[in-house]
Amino acid sequence: MTTEPMRPARIAGLALLGVAAVATVLGVVTLLGGDGDSQAGQTTPPAATTTADGAPGTSGDPTTTAPATTAPPATTTKTTTTPPRTTTSEPSAEPTSPAGEPSYKDQPIRVYNNSTITGLADRAAADLKAAGWNVVEVDNHQGRVYVTTVYYRPGTDEEAAARALAKEFDLRVEPRFSGIANASPGVIVIVTKEYAGRPDSKG
Repeated sequence: MTTEPMRPARIAGLALLGVAAVATVLGVVTLLGGDGDSQAGQTTPPAATTTADGAPGTSGDPTTTAPATTAPPATTTKTTTTPPRTTTSEPSAEPTSPAGEPSYKDQPIRVYNNSTITGLADRAAADLKAAGWNVVEVDNHQGRVYVTTVYYRPGTDEEAAARALAKEFDLRVEPRFSGIANASPGVIVIVTKEYAGRPDSKG
């Protein structure tokens, strides 16, 4: 079998096929290598971060800030204070004694003797003064009274004073009779022989 020598044209064609094959292989390798590089060259997205209010955010974004937390406005409770009620006490029309009872001892007291006992009116007046009563006159009574009695003018403050004095000294109390109706104002005490003074002063 005679082998014909290869023609130059055929040799060139084989060389071109070889070059094409090498180029194809290089292209495939390049393509495969390029996919890896493109994936490697891609920028990895920044990790998501959680903002202060719990919403996701991007750590690489400098403009992303946590929303400011606004405190709710303080509730102002209006307290209305009712001013204490002021009670104005009416001044007492009558002075009171330490025991809390009305005192009438500033009323003028006139003491008259209707007995034959000398100085009886003076003694009675001294007893009344010692008890705090306002004795303004001591004299004799011309008339007849059978028991020591305290007299007052009806419808005046003398009545309350006469009753208080009579209670303190255990005496009878009556309105003025005609014989002394026009006498000077004030409580009149006419003492007779049985007068014994203030009950608690008896010894």
